[in-house]
Amino acid sequence: MQRRHWLRRFGGAGLALLGEILRQRSASGRERLLPPGFRDQSRGFGRAKSVLVVVASGGQSQLETWDPRPEAPSQVRGEFGSIQTAVPGTRLCEHLPRLARLTDRYAIVKSMSHEDLDHGSALYLALTGYYHARRSSNPTPRETDHPFYGCVLEQQRPATTFLRSSVLINGPALVPWEPGPGQYAGLLGRQYDSLMIGDVTTDQPAVPGLEQLEELTPRRQSLRQRLLSELQPAGPFAAQSMADMNTLYEQAFRMLDRPAARRALDLGAESTSIRDRYGRHRPGQACLLGRRLVEAQVPLVTVIWNHSNRGQDKYPDDQEEYGWDTHNDIFDVMGRSLLPRFDQSFSALIEDLDQRGLLETTLVICMGEFGRAPLVALERNFAGVTPGRKHWAAAYSIVLAGAGVQGGTIVGAADRHAAYPITTKYGPWDVTATIFHALGIEPGGHFHDSANRPYLISTGQPIFPLYGSDG
Repeated sequence: MQRRHWLRRFGGAGLALLGEILRQRSASGRERLLPPGFRDQSRGFGRAKSVLVVVASGGQSQLETWDPRPEAPSQVRGEFGSIQTAVPGTRLCEHLPRLARLTDRYAIVKSMSHEDLDHGSALYLALTGYYHARRSSNPTPRETDHPFYGCVLEQQRPATTFLRSSVLINGPALVPWEPGPGQYAGLLGRQYDSLMIGDVTTDQPAVPGLEQLEELTPRRQSLRQRLLSELQPAGPFAAQSMADMNTLYEQAFRMLDRPAARRALDLGAESTSIRDRYGRHRPGQACLLGRRLVEAQVPLVTVIWNHSNRGQDKYPDDQEEYGWDTHNDIFDVMGRSLLPRFDQSFSALIEDLDQRGLLETTLVICMGEFGRAPLVALERNFAGVTPGRKHWAAAYSIVLAGAGVQGGTIVGAADRHAAYPITTKYGPWDVTATIFHALGIEPGGHFHDSANRPYLISTGQPIFPLYGSDG
């Protein structure tokens, strides 16, 4: 077709589309250009007041959790059986009885897939939605890293009711002994780092130093703040370090000025029965604090369910150190520790949010950085004496609930060995898109670094089948 004929035939539609593009661009320069009626068709957009993400660091096995294969050969199926759930036709691992009773309240995505096969870079992918430059490796955090999705939210939607828009609990995630990349603001700058809280089972304040001293009157606190601002070193080498330190000081003073924030961080305010229901261990109490922060209207809370991805190699007698990276001894470690604890704490979180009327406006996500191989085998290069499973990113499962997600839904499917998707694939980029979409932020919009250079919030698309729509 000649150009003149093309313009004559399609020019009217093209001008109409251009007009719509310009209209949307003038409405919001940071929003992705979407077809008219998009928000009306997508019930998940802006439905969440908060998003709570639970990260099962180390690579949670899909075969021992959300996608068991009871009909597969034993070397694929493994030692555990499966149980019927509240949703006919949906089965879970036998070690998840509490979660099996709640399947009508959450959806399972069984066709997650990507191409990164090592924990550090795959964790980075899970927490940013972008592949690391060194794929399938264990890099250290860098200032040039793509920012954690929580840090992007800090820039896009600064905190109004709480201290920060994003809080990360039980962090940082260790891979296995050093903090992994993807948990920090990276190229955004330290001022956008999420508030990071460590072990909340130490009987110490979640954020040390927030106790209000009786002798520190508001006037004395103001004088100390003024004195601090006057004691600023000069010189080119002090600039960046002092800017970072001033950011931390500013956050600390804001915390001291907000009693409601201190109360939200106080697990001691919870009843004994609730704390017992979640589990008196690091993952359980971290999930409980996550629920308290949702009540305090924190927009984005990320719970690192296990702070080390494979601490059992170094500390076999300390279950607090166990992670989901089960190269060997998978059935012992998961059956004795990981699965019972996970069943307790994650089911408590779902039930508690639902009973308090918070699940309707809270998107809950449970995900790891990848899954495990559909073959049980002993790996000689790792600790342990019984077989386990290798890393596997070609197919794995995640769980979502709340904020319009249709409970009882199964999205996607893998083959008979849970090895490769046989339906539409979804990746971590789609998870980040779903997070921002749920919070009412267009995933295809942009954030800007310190030099005002634009970056896409997400390269993915929201997982629309979660909401009963294909988008």
